[in-house]
Order: sequence, then C-alpha cells, then structure tokens
Amino acid sequence: MLEGHVHPDFAGVAAALRGALTHRKLHAGGGAVSVVHRGEVVVDLWGGTRDDGAEPWGEDTVALSFSTTKGVVATVAHRLVDRGLLDVDAPVADYWPEFAAAGKERVTVRMLLAHDAAMHRLRDLVPDAFAMLDWDATCAALAGAAPMWEPGTRAGYHGVTYGWLVGEVIRRITGDTVDAAVQREVVEPLGLDAMRIGWPEAQRDQRADLLVASSPTARFEERAAQGRTLKAVQPTIDAFVVPRFTEFIRSDAVYTAELPALNGCFTARGLARMYSVLAHDGVDPATGERYLGEATLTRATAIQRPGRRPDAVVGFPMRWRLGYHMAATNRGVIPNGFGHFGFGGSGAWASPDDDLAVAFVCNRVAGTPFGDFRMLRIGTAALRAARAR
Repeated sequence: MLEGHVHPDFAGVAAALRGALTHRKLHAGGGAVSVVHRGEVVVDLWGGTRDDGAEPWGEDTVALSFSTTKGVVATVAHRLVDRGLLDVDAPVADYWPEFAAAGKERVTVRMLLAHDAAMHRLRDLVPDAFAMLDWDATCAALAGAAPMWEPGTRAGYHGVTYGWLVGEVIRRITGDTVDAAVQREVVEPLGLDAMRIGWPEAQRDQRADLLVASSPTARFEERAAQGRTLKAVQPTIDAFVVPRFTEFIRSDAVYTAELPALNGCFTARGLARMYSVLAHDGVDPATGERYLGEATLTRATAIQRPGRRPDAVVGFPMRWRLGYHMAATNRGVIPNGFGHFGFGGSGAWASPDDDLAVAFVCNRVAGTPFGDFRMLRIGTAALRAARAR
C-alpha cells in the first residue's frame, strides 16, 4: 500500500512505484517517489518497509542512494562557480597543490566533473573498502597516483574516486566537509527536508536499512581472481573491485563515513526539489528567486563529449555533463535531460524542456552498479504524464 499524494494526471507513476515495490524478485524493502512539474509537487508517494521486516517506510524515511549522490555534489560545485570561488577550467592543483604529481599538472576541475581525468582506478588505491574511511590517506593516494591514460582524451566513469576528487576540491575551497557544504549550498537555500553525505547514528531510526542480496561486483571479482579479465572490462574492474566492498556496504560504517561518490542519504522529495530548480532555469519555482546563474547552469549541463563513443568504464555513452549524465527512461534518452542514477536503483533527473523533475529512492539493492529498470519505468510514467497535460 502506498501513502502520500498523487495528482490524478500522474496516476501512472503510482502504478510504476507499486510495481517496483511488489516485483516478484524484489518483494522486500520499500521506497519513495517524488515528481515536480512546473513547480508543483504532483507526486509524493512512499511505501513498503524500511527494513527486511515490517517497519513501514515513513514520510521522512531517508535512503542511502549510492551514485545519485554525485549529482548533489556537482550542484555544490556549481554554486561555488557561481560565487567566483571555483573555476572549472583551472588546474585542480590551483586548489589542491599536492595533486600536481605523476603527470597531473594539467588536469582541470572540468575533467574531474566530466569523468575525463583518467583517475577512475580504485583497485590498489586502497587495500580494502574499510580503508576508504580514512579521507586524508585516500586523497593522498589519489594525489600521488598517475592517470590511467592521457587526461582529457577519453571519458571513464570515476565511480568511487569522484567523491574524493571533487570532494577534496570543495573542502580546500570552503574549509568544510562536503556534507557541511551540501547543507549550506543546497539544503538551506532550498529548504530541503533531508539531504546528507552519510547519516548521523543518532538519527538511525529515520534511515532505511540497505537490503543487499549479493555482491554488486561479484562477476568482476570472480573474473579478476581467476585471471579471466577481458581487456574490455579491465577499466570497470579497476573502478569498482576492491576487497571487502560488499561487507563494507552491509556495515554501519557506510553511513557514518563521508563518501561523496556513494553514501548520500536522501528523501525522494529533497532530490526532486533540487532538480526542479535546475529544470526551471536555475530559478526556484517556489520562491521565484534565482538559485543558480543562467551561464553557470548552461555550462554545467552542456554535453562534454558529443557523439556516441562509449564511456571506457561503463561501456555505453553517458553523455557526461559537469557532474551529471544523461536522463533516460525505458523509452530512451530524454533530450536535454540530465541527472544521476545510482547502484541499487535510485536516481533523480531534470528535464528543462518539460520543467519536470523526478526522483526515486529505495533500499532493496538490485541491478548493476549502474542502476536498474525501476527508475526507468517510473521516469517513463512521469514523462508521459507531464507531456499529456
């Protein structure tokens, strides 16, 4: 049973969420959807359980949303650009001097945001997943590492390293943690209900438990262990395969750390509200106040590598913007749409052409490291309804 409200025009979204929560293979757990169209919250629904028992998903339940986090962190970076504190075309070393090592002197912030810096390799950067809890040590390892190929020549998804790469630039500029920057640059000006990098243990009762059936990287780990790695998937293994990763995401440590590539905790309502402002030309439709400058937003959402060349890590074209990728439904790519999906099924995106924002969070981990069909089906229903109004 779903709770919340839905505009009659968007009844199809409710049906899509109900299907996502009652799928025969994904029957446990819960989730929430929020849709904002032309500044109006037309869907705000939730259902299922926030654990593997009977604890119901509540109106304010937050879910760890993996790479959906990256779009929020990117928005913080663009707010810093708007205030003249960050230049995306400046070398990373202008903000993080130690980064100018091992051939990275000319790597720019733009390259980090567009996954163009060839710094996706997590494998061997840390001895195991729990070592990622040491922010300073991990950043030092990245600063000293060499790119995997010539930066700026080919996009390769910085699936986990993005959090430290972009996050350390934010920390060097602001002097704050990335979570503190998210509160100041996104949560407070937009009046969001809940949006954190990590989640406080004192508020444990508000978050959903991750329900992880199997290792998200098991197939790649098996190939690597048996020496059967294909050249085509080596970049994927480099980006994601690290010992004890599944153990790590099943532990409480994944919530208490600061991992700006993968442990953002959100409500669907908060994500949709943020993207609704980006879909509305950077102007908050609720207040009429400009949140992000027009030139900044145009730069942030321009496709960096036009064409259909596949991403070296993901294996298909991502149409990278600066911290966002293409928005898609199960009917295809949305022209001019942008956002970010996450492992486990979550995702959020904006379609400026439709003045539409859609967000989905959940706790039943499924699909591949790059998402699954639940968000695609929800997005299809939302887009169809918006275009029929």
